[in-house]
Amino acid sequence: MLKELRLEKGKGQVEVAKDLGVSKGIISFWENGKREPTLSMLLALSNYFKVSIDELVGNKEY
Repeated sequence: MLKELRLEKGKGQVEVAKDLGVSKGIISFWENGKREPTLSMLLALSNYFKVSIDELVGNKEY
């Protein structure tokens, strides 16, 4: 879901990484399911993309 949100907003991995203070590699890991963001990063991502955490993680029953 993260990649879809990022592309929908017209943002690149480098831009999102810089805005959130993480590396581009971390964004890539999250998007490819190799790592999961911490709760604090989920909150930052939901604020950044202006979506709920449920939507961010793909929970359809929110």
